[in-house]
Amino acid sequence: MPLKNQLAKPRILVVRNDKIGDFMLAWPALALLRRSMPDAHISVLVPAYTRDLARCCPWIDEVLLDPADLRCMNRENFDLLLTLFSTPRIAWNAWKGRIPLRVAPATKWAQVFYNHRVRQRRSQSRKPEYEYNLELAAYAIKLLGGTVASNPAAYWPLAPDTRLEQRRQLAQRLDLPLDRPWVFVHAGSGGSAVNLSVGQYASLIKRLQQIWPGQNSPAWILTAGPGEQPMMQALLEQVCDAETLVRPYLSTEGLATFAQSLCCADVFVAGSTGPLHVAGALNVPTVGFFPAKRSATALRWRPCNGPGRTLAISASQEAAEQENPMAAIDMEAAAQEIRNWQLGLASLS
Repeated sequence: MPLKNQLAKPRILVVRNDKIGDFMLAWPALALLRRSMPDAHISVLVPAYTRDLARCCPWIDEVLLDPADLRCMNRENFDLLLTLFSTPRIAWNAWKGRIPLRVAPATKWAQVFYNHRVRQRRSQSRKPEYEYNLELAAYAIKLLGGTVASNPAAYWPLAPDTRLEQRRQLAQRLDLPLDRPWVFVHAGSGGSAVNLSVGQYASLIKRLQQIWPGQNSPAWILTAGPGEQPMMQALLEQVCDAETLVRPYLSTEGLATFAQSLCCADVFVAGSTGPLHVAGALNVPTVGFFPAKRSATALRWRPCNGPGRTLAISASQEAAEQENPMAAIDMEAAAQEIRNWQLGLASLS
């Protein structure tokens, strides 16, 4: 049952303890919790590899690590647990800790450990993942006796001059011109999603270079995280020529620094993976490549940037049953679609 009166300073624990992209799609829900209940103490439980991103989030008061801090999941520390993605281990620990209000999607058998369940049918992919998270956050706010605020624009609120400073630093580090657009291409996926091949990314860059001519042709920044350097290097070897300004950019200074530097991009291109969603949270224009699988559609995993600032290119339904459905994407057609979309963006700026 909802509380009869709003708690003055409710203690909320939000759990999203999986991949980077999943965590970034929780930011709108965290922003809604903060805007609706400004005096709440909001904690998150995350794995070590998303800890630095969580510490950057302006709507979080405390970052707990999974599994080290599971002992903190109890009624002495929290009034409400909001699990955005439920697993039996988290559900059991929340129940064992007797947190009074335990909210989760009504999926899988572990839902029996929650006393508040929201039926969403996420596998049908009828709306973006971040909207499902907003739904859960709104339910939790009402349980605590609060009033749900109008949905805030939940972009990473960097200071206005941060992008200019980031561009200046990256231009110096990578020897990049400041007067040309920068297109970031992230060919890796960390194993989290089906992706284009190196050859497809190379074909895309070469074709875009042909149809994006003149003094305004882009500088290409090939990004890579830990373990993705071989793919980045292979792509670099295929596209590096006298006509193409291309630079490798390997993340070596930690996830938070790398993530913030993505605000420099004029366009960010990737598969459905963590860096795409970081760029989306920064409200950078994004191009995402998606399979046709029902649980991994472009609608379900849309980045949370603003209207018109993301372009989704998907494998066809006919290719969905193939061993590699992404191989069926026509890269020449994709390049033309990206160029037309980019011209539309430029006309609005």
